[in-house]
Formats: sequence, structure tokens, C-alpha cells
Amino acid sequence: MTVKFNSIGLIGKPNHLGANQTLKALHHYLKQRGYRVIIETLVAAELDIVDSEAMDVETLGLHVDLAIVVGGDGNMLGAARILSQYDVAVIGVNRGNLGFLTDLDPDEFEEPLNQVLQGNYQTEYRFLLEAEVFRKGVRQSRQTAVNEAVLHPDKIAHMIEFEVYVNGSFMLHQRADGMIVSTPTGSTAYSLSGGGPILTPNLDAITLVPMFPHTLSSRPIVLDANSHVRLVVSPHNQAAMQVSCDGHVTLPVEPGDEVVIKKHTHKLKLVHPSNYSYFSVLQQKLGWEKKPF
Repeated sequence: MTVKFNSIGLIGKPNHLGANQTLKALHHYLKQRGYRVIIETLVAAELDIVDSEAMDVETLGLHVDLAIVVGGDGNMLGAARILSQYDVAVIGVNRGNLGFLTDLDPDEFEEPLNQVLQGNYQTEYRFLLEAEVFRKGVRQSRQTAVNEAVLHPDKIAHMIEFEVYVNGSFMLHQRADGMIVSTPTGSTAYSLSGGGPILTPNLDAITLVPMFPHTLSSRPIVLDANSHVRLVVSPHNQAAMQVSCDGHVTLPVEPGDEVVIKKHTHKLKLVHPSNYSYFSVLQQKLGWEKKPF
């Protein structure tokens, strides 16, 4: 059963004229309809709206029922990693490029948003990944990812060596430019560019996609999402390495470290207009044409 919203957060793309224009329009639209509107602190100063209420994203998550993110998928990913900790519904207005996660058109958001506010929407939960780096058995760092966690060298086209274990069982020894561990949400992002399969969002699965492996027998593999993936980095590697989460946050990795990747305990709560179709999104973003026979 869908519920209506009372408090709405606005999160934007800093220093972006188009996003700021959309945020101002959204603020006016929502205030006219009597909603409590809270603007994320980083963009609130840029909007210069009199008597506006502002909070950082972490605090905002405690006070709103719905967060509207204006920007591209990168902005959605950054907000999602934080808001997934709270029972906050999230919807996006596309002010980026592809916009797989941002449903609303910035020039025509009123009607579909009104339907959502009236309770006519679809709810979808997307799981996240948690990546941890261990050194001699001691955790050094951790981060979450909506799309993917990627082990890679910090230099372009520099091969690294590592072993892959799944649920404690050895899977393979790998020499490659890295390894992409992706959620279904991320299967249309970096993983897709690396030759990985597209997974529909309802699948409880993750993909492992080797990056330019030094063997023709290495192929992407789909695993149960509850699997624990452990990447054991060879102590003989010469290059400094990293784990990148959604391409935004990097965790340093040294030769001999272990990287553990597993499903995170929190999920992202997305809402879509009632006419949303995942396959329509793929058709639009990937250029899949429907032609008459």
C-alpha cells in the first residue's frame, strides 16, 4: 500500500545552473501545496530562498518522508548511500546525462510528481554493497556502494594480481586490470561498459566482471547476492591499488590486503511514477528500437 508524504527534502547538484532552476521551481511548487520542504545545505546557499529550511543530508534523512534529488545518476548515488540508512523514499529529476535512476523530466515534472504526492506510485527497493579492506586481519576502511565496488590499480592500464574466493571457496586466480563487483542497479553502469550482463533490478544477484583479464578463459559470472566475495591481493603486486565505490569514494589497498564485498544491511527505497517501466528506461537510454515486422 502506498502512503502520502508530508515532509520533502530537496537535494541538488552544486554549482549547476539548470539544477538550481529546477530546485527553485520544486520548492515553490511544494510550498504552494503546503508541504514542509527542507533543502540540503550545500545547495541552499546557492538558491537564496527567503526563510528556507536547510540541513545536511544525514540530518535531512531523519526529518523527511521523501527526498527529491535533482541532478544525474552520480548525485542520486551519493544521496542514496546516505539516505538508505533511513526509511526515506527517493525520486530523481534528471539534470545529468543518461539518468538511469532519475525518472522525472525537469521541464515537465509537475504532473508525474503530483501523482506521486497523491500516493499513485511504484515502490522499489534496491540493495547496496558493503566493501571492506583488511590488512593482516584488521579492517582498515569500509564504504557502501549502490552500483559497484571495483578493485583496480591507481595507474591506468597497470595489471594487478589477486585471487577470488566466494563464501570461503577458492574460485580463480586472476591477472587483470581489476575486478568489478556490481549490483543489478550497477549492471547498466561501469559493469556494462566492461562487458557484464544487464540484471533486472528485482534479481537478488551480483555480478563479477574481470577488467581486461590476461586470459581468454576469464568471463563475467553471476552470483547469489548473499555471497561473500573476498579478493586476496597478491603481496607481489608493485602498484598501489584502490577500491572505488560508485566511482566516488576510494579506499586505499596495499599488496597483501584482502577486500571483502557483501550485501549491505540497508536498502535504497526508490519511488517511481505509476507508469514506470524498467524496459522502457532501457529502450530510451540504450537506444533499443521497436520496429514493425
